[in-house]
Amino acid sequence: MRRRRNAKIIATLGPASRSRRQIETLYRRGADVFRLNFSHGSHEDIKALIENIRAVEHKHGRPIAILTDLQGPKIRIGTFAGGKAMLKAGEKFRLDMSKAEGTARRVSIPHKEVFAALKPKHEVLIDDGRLRLRVESQGRDFAETRVVTGGVVSDHKGVNLPATVLGVKALTAKDRRDLAFALENGTDWVGLSFIQRAHDVAEVRSLVKGRAGIMTKLEKPSAISELDAIIAQSDAVMVARGDLGVEMPPEDVPTVQKQVIRACREAGKPVVVATQMLESMIHSPAPTRAEASDVATAVYDGADAVMLSAETAVGSYGPAAVTMMERIIRRVERDPYFHALTETSRVKALGNDADAITAAARSVAETISAAAIVTYTTSGSTTLRASRQRPDVPVVCLTGSRDTARRLALVWGVHAVVTGDVRTFNEMVARAARVAAREGFARKGQKVVVTAGVPFGTPGATNVLRIHPIQD
Repeated sequence: MRRRRNAKIIATLGPASRSRRQIETLYRRGADVFRLNFSHGSHEDIKALIENIRAVEHKHGRPIAILTDLQGPKIRIGTFAGGKAMLKAGEKFRLDMSKAEGTARRVSIPHKEVFAALKPKHEVLIDDGRLRLRVESQGRDFAETRVVTGGVVSDHKGVNLPATVLGVKALTAKDRRDLAFALENGTDWVGLSFIQRAHDVAEVRSLVKGRAGIMTKLEKPSAISELDAIIAQSDAVMVARGDLGVEMPPEDVPTVQKQVIRACREAGKPVVVATQMLESMIHSPAPTRAEASDVATAVYDGADAVMLSAETAVGSYGPAAVTMMERIIRRVERDPYFHALTETSRVKALGNDADAITAAARSVAETISAAAIVTYTTSGSTTLRASRQRPDVPVVCLTGSRDTARRLALVWGVHAVVTGDVRTFNEMVARAARVAAREGFARKGQKVVVTAGVPFGTPGATNVLRIHPIQD
């Protein structure tokens, strides 16, 4: 199942894609990573999805990554008498912690942290920003606001606070239960929602303890102000444009997307672009031209992966959406402008031996027209360095760790293969040549460029490069 593209595809599973046959169809169409959303479904449901994914993985003999997405600290309003109310622009509206049902004059927000953080002139957005309130005054357990944009609002709608940094923990009690369950059941990536500060990620890292990669979802403007520190604490980053687009002006989101992708490229961390990429394909067999352009832009920008959400979770055309995303990626990657852009935007090697070797591998592969770069890795760091250089040839990863191979399914240009341990560098080079030929990346008479860290098993110690001909 060799992919004929570099950027990867993440597909979210849900009611429309929970059976083994449905998951296999999405995989065969091009999905490399499956996202499981803990905002929906029980542990029993999610365990069944994991078992089905692993069955597909076993059948096809290729590593598949599982991303479990934690819900995070969701803030919602309470209920209304009659289930809804009409808020009129210009009128006052009170937010408080009373348990009484809401009216057109007030409603509860049962989160004391909200009132502790709100300040006059802060905005409160309800129902994905459809209703906008501006704070005029606040106390320990209430806020008096003025309705800026009115409309009908109903029970339990979500609340966004664009200019407010809340004093809430990164993980709720539910998140901690979900995280423990995900780790026990072999998740490869943990998605962290509504991260505000770098130390939020550090807290989660202390719980995960290396058992999964940590993917930080950027959904809050406050996180962008700590972007470099958050990237440093993360193993991967997602530009989650849904909530980000609610909490900041829509015209700012494209520039933030480019900023995040570039920062992740510089740091050598995988970056995912998500939300509403092929939204119309929830109900339509074809995307809009704007959606196709949106996916293409993420690929041109250098994203490691692009993600489908409702399109595959609840949509009527999930497999078609994956196929369309595959077609868009492959078309972009055939474009001469894409190659020119990749060349001009290639990040500089960091000032260490490992990065110098990896940058040299890319240059050597280009000079001798090698068929592939083959990396041998235990932790994945050697392969991540190779991907960071965005070479013109595939990156074939050999690893003895199935967990590492699965995590690398997310990474740009990487084809990971689980292989046995080797004792010497010469043995590793010979195996690299055999695997490159067997997997269809090289044929007799071609050459591969091999990189590894010696002694084997030393994370981050990429220090050897060899050119090796394919002889059999």
